[in-house]
Amino acid sequence: MRRSLAGVALAVTSMVALSFLIPLGALVMSLVKEQSVTAAEQRAAALAPVLTLTTDPSALRESAAGLDSAEHLVVHLPDAQSLGDSQAPVKLLERAQQGRESISQKTPGGWICLQPVVLPGDRVAVIENFVPDEELTRGVKASWAVMLLLAVGLVGGSVLVADRLGAKVVRSSKKLAQASHTLGQGNLDTRVEPMGPKELRDAGVAFNAMAHRMTELLAIERELVADLSHRLRTPLTALHLASERMAGTPESARVEAAVHALESELQAIITAARTPLAVGPMGHGLRSAEPSTVRQATVTGPTGPSDCPRSEVADVVRRRTAFWAVLAEQQDRACSLDLTQEPTAVGLSDDDIAAVVDALIGNVFSHTPPGTAFAVRVARTAQAVELVVEDSGPGIPEPDRALSRGSSTGSSGLGLDIARRAAAVTGGTMRIAHAPQGGAHLTVVFALAPSLRSERGPRGSRRRARWWPRKR
Repeated sequence: MRRSLAGVALAVTSMVALSFLIPLGALVMSLVKEQSVTAAEQRAAALAPVLTLTTDPSALRESAAGLDSAEHLVVHLPDAQSLGDSQAPVKLLERAQQGRESISQKTPGGWICLQPVVLPGDRVAVIENFVPDEELTRGVKASWAVMLLLAVGLVGGSVLVADRLGAKVVRSSKKLAQASHTLGQGNLDTRVEPMGPKELRDAGVAFNAMAHRMTELLAIERELVADLSHRLRTPLTALHLASERMAGTPESARVEAAVHALESELQAIITAARTPLAVGPMGHGLRSAEPSTVRQATVTGPTGPSDCPRSEVADVVRRRTAFWAVLAEQQDRACSLDLTQEPTAVGLSDDDIAAVVDALIGNVFSHTPPGTAFAVRVARTAQAVELVVEDSGPGIPEPDRALSRGSSTGSSGLGLDIARRAAAVTGGTMRIAHAPQGGAHLTVVFALAPSLRSERGPRGSRRRARWWPRKR
């Protein structure tokens, strides 16, 4: 925009300057020529009274000497005697003598003025005044140079003013665009100082109002989530009392463990919703974590560098799979876990990775009958970490539709969308295929944290964490 405004100012001012310079330059040349010719005619007319009084050559030379440009003043006497060097063509001179006609016209090398004078005895003398070309254009080049300098100054000044105005507009636009990108990356405290033209100032005010309203709505939503989560404490308490009444039975330990795990998750949700609003890589509020499990690092996502947590995928998968293994044993599901021994740090928090694992394994329990086996595997490549969950169930008939939030039949479609968005935050992808057992084969690829992308241990180095067999 800045260059465009400067270019427009340059083009418009140049056209205006040229529209004035060309006719003005021609007018200056015409005026200088007219002044030179008029001066020559006036000198010839000034010598005419002297010629009517005397034709003495000495007196005429003395009179001509008192006039300017006397070297070009020539007197042609009736007896064919000429006082000075004549520049007039013979035919033109005869025309002035015989026709007694005043002549002023262009000749080779300059401008000639012939003024006939009638002497006593009906004799005719002619006064000639020749103006050279250099006198016809004297001062024209200097005038043109002055006008050209003025035009250049005018054009340069207009371009400079347009550039300054454009810089102000561009600066306002850049600040507004930068604030929009910052807000999009999750910094909800971003505001802009309205500046520039009225339209941009109005846009800045509207942006600040939008950001403020967005913060309010997110805060209200988080409070609503906390309130709804808190309402789950009542049925959770009932479950806890029921597990106490089941004390001594084989199932009491499992039920108590599941209730405690659910209570821990519920408390984590309420705590995260009550914390000051801050947006993490997945678009929700960041939850506090222990320094040993979550380390801050700079990673590169789809929108560029940003500060986000850094967690080990293998550690989180091991903990969450152990949680689901209790329910797997109750439903007679065979569950295997295969983890790599290499570092698997990615730019997501423990909670984000846990949400992905819970979504994938939860789908197995929700959409396959009891007794369906499943396997969880974490592998490491040179640039990424792959989380694979596969089962021996009926599979997913429409993989593309399954990735669309809310479009799956009989399901909200949130689970797979959560996994897909988590992978996209790190720059990875998600794939759905058919497992060798005939069921679903889900692969979530997380891009490694930048500090680990150049590190690579022995290829294929893995450790089998655990195998939970079916009940017999």
